Amino acid sequence: MRCPYCGGEDTQVKDSRPTEDNTAIRRRRVCQTCGGRFTTFERVQLRELTVIKRNGRRVPFDREKLMRSVLIATRKRPVEPERIERMVSGLVRQLESSGESDVVAEDIGHLVMEGLKTLDDVAYVRFASVYKNFREAKDFEALLDELSDADVDPLMMPPRT
Repeated sequence: MRCPYCGGEDTQVKDSRPTEDNTAIRRRRVCQTCGGRFTTFERVQLRELTVIKRNGRRVPFDREKLMRSVLIATRKRPVEPERIERMVSGLVRQLESSGESDVVAEDIGHLVMEGLKTLDDVAYVRFASVYKNFREAKDFEALLDELSDADVDPLMMPPRT
């Protein structure tokens, strides 16, 4: 493992332990050259995924990019980091176990929206506004109407006259 500080290739693992959801191994490392300490994570990767963008471009799937977008959507919201990690790990596992190595970016966005809807309504709206490229206030209104309709229990609604 190359040191992120000096680029040295001689690093030593000082501590290894599983993450809380047991989907990765967290390793604390020390560079033998500069003495810098850093953490790495080792995860199981079932298959190499390629994302097909809207413009047809093909790029390698990047779990960290997915995590960053979810963290931006949940910024300053009362969502525990463990729940976010579990959601992202679940999405990645779902994509890897689908049997396809090519994934359409739109499908990833849809899965993220579904996951965020269960985590936090505000994060869901934030992500949807970027994902669906909202341009006007009525776009937000339509999404909020859809969200509030989903929260209403149809059995508890008063009868229509």
